[in-house]
Amino acid sequence: MNRRMDNVLEFLEESAAKYPDKAVFADETQEITYREFVRRARRMATGLAKRCPPRSPVAVLGEKSVETVTAFFACVYAGCFYVPLNPLHPEERRKQILKTLGDPRILVQKGCVSLIPSGISDAILFDEAEEEEDAALLADIRQNHADTDPLYVLFTSGSTGEPKGIAVAHRSVLDFIDKFTDIFEIGAEEIIGNQAPFDFDVSVKDIYSTISAGATMQIIPKQKFSFPTILIDYLIERKITTLIWAVSALCILSSYRAFSYKVPADVKKVLFSGEVMPIRQLNEWKKYLPEATFVNLYGPTEITCNCTYYKLEKGEFTGDTLPIGRPFPNERVFLLGDDGTLVKDKNVTGEICVAGSALSLGYYNNEEETAKAFVRNPLVGAYCETMYRTGDLGYYDGQGELCFVGRRDFQIKHMGHRIELNEIESAILAVGGVERAVCLFDQRRDKIWALTQGAAESGEIASRLREKLPPFMVPQKYIAVEKFPLTENGKINRRLLREEYGI
Repeated sequence: MNRRMDNVLEFLEESAAKYPDKAVFADETQEITYREFVRRARRMATGLAKRCPPRSPVAVLGEKSVETVTAFFACVYAGCFYVPLNPLHPEERRKQILKTLGDPRILVQKGCVSLIPSGISDAILFDEAEEEEDAALLADIRQNHADTDPLYVLFTSGSTGEPKGIAVAHRSVLDFIDKFTDIFEIGAEEIIGNQAPFDFDVSVKDIYSTISAGATMQIIPKQKFSFPTILIDYLIERKITTLIWAVSALCILSSYRAFSYKVPADVKKVLFSGEVMPIRQLNEWKKYLPEATFVNLYGPTEITCNCTYYKLEKGEFTGDTLPIGRPFPNERVFLLGDDGTLVKDKNVTGEICVAGSALSLGYYNNEEETAKAFVRNPLVGAYCETMYRTGDLGYYDGQGELCFVGRRDFQIKHMGHRIELNEIESAILAVGGVERAVCLFDQRRDKIWALTQGAAESGEIASRLREKLPPFMVPQKYIAVEKFPLTENGKINRRLLREEYGI
């Protein structure tokens, strides 16, 4: 029986004991071994622990780099929890995050000092935090640690316009990563290619899978994703074997036919999440990497990365809908109807709800929003079990696989009918020549807009949709988009599309 771990640092230290001279993290200009990484993190933690009490937030402002990951683990060794501040975000967002956190200590990379919001002087440079390691101090902090202590807070957009900070505990990450690396056979031989920014929870899978398995993580510079052939060269040069990417990042390569340039043959695992994967793009990847394992992952940040997965069989995927599959072993995923009853029947839509040890601690300093989403499970009457209401809709298909329908807030009322915009998008993506598609509802004009990327003409798309969809679901407006704008997390930026086209 494996010994129960209580702190993610045990992942790191066990791997460091096995592979002290192996590279754990690397970016475009440097790499660091497990031994040196632990040494640097503990030295930085010593200086940080003298300034910040345990269980307090530390905002980390740095580029995607080896240095910034080191700063995250320095926070953990100091008994604190880290909050990544994305240097590419506007100053106003950083201010909002710091306000929510209660104006915490800021740990900042030297090159990002100019990005510290105005009026804030309580910042420490990465290098300034380093001191001679105080082993006794760090041991005392560790002794008083609980596995329910926060590990990190990641901020996502909030419905009120204020970003919401999702606090995740050590226990949740330990349980999730333990199952994640086991199910997908992520071992010490892996070279994980990190695509996601550090304030996006996809990067949590990269970082903690790496240290748990004794693997190596290559941090891919953001600018590489603007040049598909250069990105392909980087994957090949760094011998990357595992991609845990957002769907839009994968589509950059398949949409622009990058594999006709070169194929990154070392890639053996492709795990994707964040949006619905277009079937045509998926099959483009599968055609050029026929022996690779492909996995569709689903789950919001609030439940620690993912709660379900669907492993695809080899060969072309011929279905119309890609399932999100089965729950991870430490999580229970179920559907609830509008009346709070369990949905078991096939092809009946319900809200996806999650319970289990992967649930986050809720929204930081936001009791009202936490109470709305983290509620008592109505199916359990004898005791109080907390569940998370995802706001996503799903159903079980003919094979009993869970399938994603869309967001509750993507559900519209048009011409007297309740319509899922995702269903229209799926129908558009089935039209030959369409690479990506987004549907938006113009409530003022009571019109559905279809925005598409690819060679298909709007007339052809409309004609095909009229053959497949009822009239009230066929969009009234069509726009050809050369390239969809993306959020920092790699999802299609629907807000910018609305602003650009006045929807």
